[in-house]
Amino acid sequence: MPQTIAQKILSRHAGKESVQNGELIFAKVDMVLGTDVTVPLSVEVFRRMGAKKVFDPAKIALVNDHFIPAKDLKAAQLSQIMRQFAQEMDAPHFFEVGRSGICHVLLPDEGLVKPGDLVVGADSHTCTYGALGAFSTGIGSTDMACAWALGELWFRVPSTIKVEVTGKLPKWVGGKDIALYVIGKLGVEGALYKALEFTGDTIRNLPMDGRFTLCNLAIEAGAKTGLVASDDKTAAFMAQFPQLKWDPVFSDPEAAYSEEYTFDVSDLQPQVAKPYLPSNAVPVGDLKGVKVDQVVLGSCTNGHLSDFQLAAEAMRGRKVHPHTRLVVIPSSHKVMLELLDSGLARTFTEAGAVIGPPTCGPCIGGHMGILAQNEVGLYTTNRNFVGRNGHPSSQVYLAGPAVAGATAVAGEISSP
Repeated sequence: MPQTIAQKILSRHAGKESVQNGELIFAKVDMVLGTDVTVPLSVEVFRRMGAKKVFDPAKIALVNDHFIPAKDLKAAQLSQIMRQFAQEMDAPHFFEVGRSGICHVLLPDEGLVKPGDLVVGADSHTCTYGALGAFSTGIGSTDMACAWALGELWFRVPSTIKVEVTGKLPKWVGGKDIALYVIGKLGVEGALYKALEFTGDTIRNLPMDGRFTLCNLAIEAGAKTGLVASDDKTAAFMAQFPQLKWDPVFSDPEAAYSEEYTFDVSDLQPQVAKPYLPSNAVPVGDLKGVKVDQVVLGSCTNGHLSDFQLAAEAMRGRKVHPHTRLVVIPSSHKVMLELLDSGLARTFTEAGAVIGPPTCGPCIGGHMGILAQNEVGLYTTNRNFVGRNGHPSSQVYLAGPAVAGATAVAGEISSP
């Protein structure tokens, strides 16, 4: 029976030759991710289950990233619970403040995810790892407790939507723009509980950083996961982990898709999603003149070195507008070092930006840059829901790093 990537990974982990869309299965997981905001409830449930030890300490990752450095007493207590659990379980993949990063960048960079894996995490943007050809999806804290104890979970096999992207990307346009454009076409529920499989010559030419961004945003169309088939770029990324053995998975040529779309992005302008949905995507030119109080550059969605390089190029050595704030958030300590070594940390600082530690911070309206009443932000993050980033009356526009750089120096939404 011809199978998609999603079906093949799930069938392998369920010990079955094949699975059908809609089928309920139990499948063994390769990695279980938890963060400071989701682990404490899971620990409580884990205890109530009567569990004593996790199924495999090497297959759980515990990451301090959402409210760190601890913004208040409650945040400190959340981290403490996870810290103590990691010590009790003798978990080798516990990432402490100062040695951490945002989970969705950290796990691939640490070699904790590989093509063909089945990964679950108590964070909705766990779908990021599909860029490596893994089936990765978000779960709730209760399910995470079960996965810790049993090493497996139940899944309903999703059907797959094939999204073919063709054409050479114009300058300044990247994975974020493709993602916003596709979400705009599909809608926030257009891929509800389905897998989004991205293919086409544009995707094959897209660097890994862009693929991570693309799959990170799959959930914003309601998708269970986003997927890109492994290729030479995947192999080059995985070459930094020679100790890992991995088996790439590809969709069969005769595999059936629930829907198929083709988008030519040869003339795609940088995209901006208006409040209050990522699907409200329009070309940047449609929003010229919208005043912006704060720009956030970074996050798990656009916090790689390549993103900061693009933003700096768009700024062209100019200063941040006097009526605008620029908050720069590297996605990991590795990226922080790259900013320092490349001179970009100095470039942004001299331009009038503030550089924060690797944290989810302003993306979730937690800290490190909360919007006040009626303020407007342009963020390279993944969501712009009502009140997510600060006061309920504030408004956030989503864009890629090039638009963020141009906007920071112009003080209004601008094309690079």
